[in-house]
Amino acid sequence: MPALELTNADWRKSSRSGANANCVEVAFLDAGWQKSSYSTAAANCVEVAFAGPAVGVRDSKDLGGAVLAFPADRWSRFVESLR
Repeated sequence: MPALELTNADWRKSSRSGANANCVEVAFLDAGWQKSSYSTAAANCVEVAFAGPAVGVRDSKDLGGAVLAFPADRWSRFVESLR
């Protein structure tokens, strides 16, 4: 796997992490978040960001909240299975 430059990455801590707990942080590069074209202003939506070998998923109503990360190939298979 190629090395990624993470100097300007947006690091996000798990929402399950406490102040004194060991936790995991996930970094996202400035990949740009995209909302589904099926979303409306009043809908509950998710947004995705494509960042190299990973795909981030977050709640569109909580932009600073938790982010789930998936390997890009698995995300592609998941989306394909929905068709």
